[in-house]
Amino acid sequence: MSTSSDRIKVWTRVDLIFKASTRFNNPYADAQVWVDLEGPNFSRRVYGFWNGGDEWVVRVLANAPGEWHWTSGSSPNDTGLSGQSGRFVAESWTPAELDANPNRRGMIGATPNGRGLQYADGTPFFLLGDTWWSLPSFRFPLADAATTTGTLGPQSTLNDYVAVRKAQGFNCVGLIAAQPAWANDGKPNSLQMDDGTWVRAAWKQPGTQSAKDMHNEGGRPFEFPGKVPGFEDVFPDMDRINPDYFKVLDRKIDYLNDQGMVPFIEISRRDSGQCWQKFYDWPESYARYVQYMIARYGAHITLLSPIHYDYYEQTIPAEDYNVPIDLAIKRYGKPPFGTMLTANPNPSTLVNFGPDSWIDLHQSGNVREHYTYWYLTEMFEAERKPAINGEPYYAGLHQLGEPYPLRVPPDSEDDRIYVRSGLYGSFLSGGLAGFIYGAEGIWQSDIEPESLHKMWDSFGWKSGNQVQHLKTFATVEGQRYLELTPCTEMVVPNKTGPGYAYKGWSYCAATQDRSLIMLYFEADAPMEARLRGVKPGDQFQPRFFDPRNGDWREPGEAISVPRNGVLPLPPRPDAEDWGLMLQRL
Repeated sequence: MSTSSDRIKVWTRVDLIFKASTRFNNPYADAQVWVDLEGPNFSRRVYGFWNGGDEWVVRVLANAPGEWHWTSGSSPNDTGLSGQSGRFVAESWTPAELDANPNRRGMIGATPNGRGLQYADGTPFFLLGDTWWSLPSFRFPLADAATTTGTLGPQSTLNDYVAVRKAQGFNCVGLIAAQPAWANDGKPNSLQMDDGTWVRAAWKQPGTQSAKDMHNEGGRPFEFPGKVPGFEDVFPDMDRINPDYFKVLDRKIDYLNDQGMVPFIEISRRDSGQCWQKFYDWPESYARYVQYMIARYGAHITLLSPIHYDYYEQTIPAEDYNVPIDLAIKRYGKPPFGTMLTANPNPSTLVNFGPDSWIDLHQSGNVREHYTYWYLTEMFEAERKPAINGEPYYAGLHQLGEPYPLRVPPDSEDDRIYVRSGLYGSFLSGGLAGFIYGAEGIWQSDIEPESLHKMWDSFGWKSGNQVQHLKTFATVEGQRYLELTPCTEMVVPNKTGPGYAYKGWSYCAATQDRSLIMLYFEADAPMEARLRGVKPGDQFQPRFFDPRNGDWREPGEAISVPRNGVLPLPPRPDAEDWGLMLQRL
């Protein structure tokens, strides 16, 4: 981050700071500030945000080297906010500086064919994320020192967790910026009004029957008292934001960016939706918050989500969220520097928010077993947008409301088999842009003595280290994986186990000309399999991939497609799960 100065580097955030001369009753809702920013091939109004007291900030960056100019404005007009101007000159990073931090390559966007992700300079970005929903809270403390040992234990900090995951090849973490009504306040974790309106549906804090605390050093994200009758001390005033809370989050986002990590920021969880819609000026109030978060984090290297829609109950319909999101985009435009919009869905962003929506990066999620990977295929066929599985099976999954029927001992081989099913089954079903991992203990950031799995222990589970092997599998032929089309029906049999499971199924994706075919066999899939849809007489060289350690086996002997066009595949090394690549000779 830089403040306004004469010379900066491209893709470096600049905070333009203004002091209002007017004392607004509610600055968050009563005023706006912006700058009209111009630079090489760029001309855009960039909106700012209230940062507490009389301070307003407009965050900008230069997406190209050269000279940049800005002029400020405000509504209502304020002499401290309007009519100011400035300039800066942006310079390129050196190759060594780019190698030190890939985020210096720019915002994450879609590849030219719309199937994968890349930095703004065209460098590939294969998303490998972890689920740290509670990162804004005290549960992920940020150390003062820039150095860290990566030691796991009760003393672990955000710095330590980042060090562990960076070493394992992760480049993204998912977080929920605000859980507005959550606190361990002695009231039940799930609360409804007499008419059934949901006040909160929070995770239970271990050792209590109340909601998890989610504050940080700056307090909670919104001010109290709220406007929900009878729950004024539970559900906050959604029209009065607490900048001090977000200043703490700022420092954590800065740290992630400095470490080369891309935060996937979801601005609010869905359980706040019913009271927000019923007791506040909907859609205006929610649209204001959407724009506030874009203004606050749109000049960081991030992915942004206007709603964490992990469940369609205890909330409002997904189409009701579209209204304020579309309003914010219509009024202010999409994020000014190209930040992609996405969302954690149930079962998919296509089902929840519809085709041709504000979504830039599709996701499936919260439906975990292998029969649900099909949602990625549906999105692949419906729209040319990149896609990932954003919330698959969580390692060590114990319960989601109710005990999970398929649970197995955490960090066992069966547990890792479940995780790998999600990794490779999702990828070959159309999730070509990457994958977000999750683990019990981490996704809900359990630190209490009564926790079933404390988060620092879960960070040591072996499945987390195996996530990086998906990239090794995908990129064996460089970027050719972006040419793959899901075609599981090419391999037979492909569904010999039950749908509500993670074993027994097989997956396939191939390039249009069938010169590259990628397959994955879950554990306990039949040892004998055949491939149809290939040309008689064609020859392929098979090569197996071990998803446990990321090793590609030596290529096998060439195999020829018989006259009936159905190719018998070589048996995999054992009955465990394996990947297979076929290259046409």
